[in-house]
Amino acid sequence: MTHSAPHPWDVTPAEAVRIQERLRDQVRPENAPGLDEAGVRHVAGVDLSVRQDQCRAAVVVLSYPALAPVDRSVTQRGRPVTFPYVPGLLSFREGPAVLDAWAGLHTVPDLIIWDGQGVAHPRRLGIAAHLGVILGIPSIGCAKSRLCGQHPELDSAAGSTAPLWDQGELVGQVVRTRTGVRPVFVSVGHLIDLDTAVRWVLACCRGYRLPETTRWAHRVAGEW
Repeated sequence: MTHSAPHPWDVTPAEAVRIQERLRDQVRPENAPGLDEAGVRHVAGVDLSVRQDQCRAAVVVLSYPALAPVDRSVTQRGRPVTFPYVPGLLSFREGPAVLDAWAGLHTVPDLIIWDGQGVAHPRRLGIAAHLGVILGIPSIGCAKSRLCGQHPELDSAAGSTAPLWDQGELVGQVVRTRTGVRPVFVSVGHLIDLDTAVRWVLACCRGYRLPETTRWAHRVAGEW
């Protein structure tokens, strides 16, 4: 499965910002057909491992509801990292390697949960939104840390949520996936609404802070 970006990746940080500002209008924060328990059969996770100046991207597809791996693809060799580390421009650093790994999949997932931001991003185009638009598949940002915005305190119980606001706009939900542990930051990536995104993140958790999609992708990406 090959997909090409509608823009070059070898750009300056200033050019990358302009690309984000242009692409953000293509994000669709509404549910694609079939995003319910009956319609979703495969969910995917994406992660990268970076060592020195090379990265290895992994995409792992799990069955749902069993959350057992059914397909996986990685970049065959460590891919050179050419874009600098700039907060808010993660997709330009990691996107090419992710698309390389994606090309090796045999199973098309119904939903992708990204270890990164969706629209909870200063320019509303984190990696889950950026790559979600390119791939045209329902995508959720499920980040371990906050990139922008503010939120009230949330309860310590698993399943508790609190709205994440940035400049007067609701950009995500802070979600407690396990009682007493740090929350995750869930936001729309593409072709899904926020409430549905939160439900799917919780549905893909099995007693750990992170959803199984992220845990499997992290494990595979680290297998150098």
